[in-house]
Amino acid sequence: MSILFNAEKADEGKRLDIFISEKLNISRAKAQEAIENKLVKVNNFIKTKSYKIKFNDLIEVLNINSLKSKTSEGIIPQNIPIHLIYKDDYLAVLSKPAGMVVYPCVGHPDKTLINALAYHIKKLANVGGPLRPGVVHRLDKDTSGVMVVALDDQAYYKLVEAFKKREIKKEYLAIVYGELKGSGKITTPIGRAIHDRKKMSTKSKKAKEAITEWEVIKNFKNYTLLKVRIITGRTHQIRVHFSSIGHPILGDKTYGRKTYIELGKRKIPVSRQMLHAFRMQFIHPITKENLEFEAPLPKDMQYIISILEGQHELK
Repeated sequence: MSILFNAEKADEGKRLDIFISEKLNISRAKAQEAIENKLVKVNNFIKTKSYKIKFNDLIEVLNINSLKSKTSEGIIPQNIPIHLIYKDDYLAVLSKPAGMVVYPCVGHPDKTLINALAYHIKKLANVGGPLRPGVVHRLDKDTSGVMVVALDDQAYYKLVEAFKKREIKKEYLAIVYGELKGSGKITTPIGRAIHDRKKMSTKSKKAKEAITEWEVIKNFKNYTLLKVRIITGRTHQIRVHFSSIGHPILGDKTYGRKTYIELGKRKIPVSRQMLHAFRMQFIHPITKENLEFEAPLPKDMQYIISILEGQHELK
């Protein structure tokens, strides 16, 4: 199987090996090996790894199967319940519960979303990265909501490209400290925190563009329910952005304040950040159908909202 890429303005001037590495999500060494083995053509000609990409170049990668890592190796299929919203031969859309890690990593070798998918779906894309086949984006462990996972290699590459081009629209529901009014946009760049590499920060030496739009849904005393749309997809973006303006996500143990809400003398515990990926809209990478999916608000967020409303049910 081969795959074609059309070089865009943003790609102009990049070395061919870097371009291939980025597009296929493989190491630069692996990209160079493919170029040296004449598996890459530019406008139907073989080029060297240092070739500088030009706008509108047509880049073809031949025998793409030979570049695949054994990404599913070591993944243990586990019978963990998952909420599938949609599935076809190319992709699956699901609602990730809070508390579940997306793919195996240090400290979380199993019981992840990928372990569950390996059991329930079995067929996953062969590409993506070590122990994360088909993963084109992720949600933090304690963020719930809608996710898309590729089940087909071609769908994987096209979805990755769609995320890079900001063609996939994502909306979140969030409860923050304090009372915000109307709507707004946060555009402060985000990067790794200088003194803690596990955290992200708006005060970073290598910050990248980050854009978060928000709109008030409802005000409570000392808290606000928001609809949030992210234009970029930086790590911890929503959590970092709202913390940076003095309105951290309720229950956020890393970037927030207290892990409880105070109502008079009552202290109501909040077990995780009140952040939920509510809606996702995108063009199907293969069929070109316009798709839109929603993940229902989880019970823990419903409960906190009902407490803030002074009711027993979310209305």
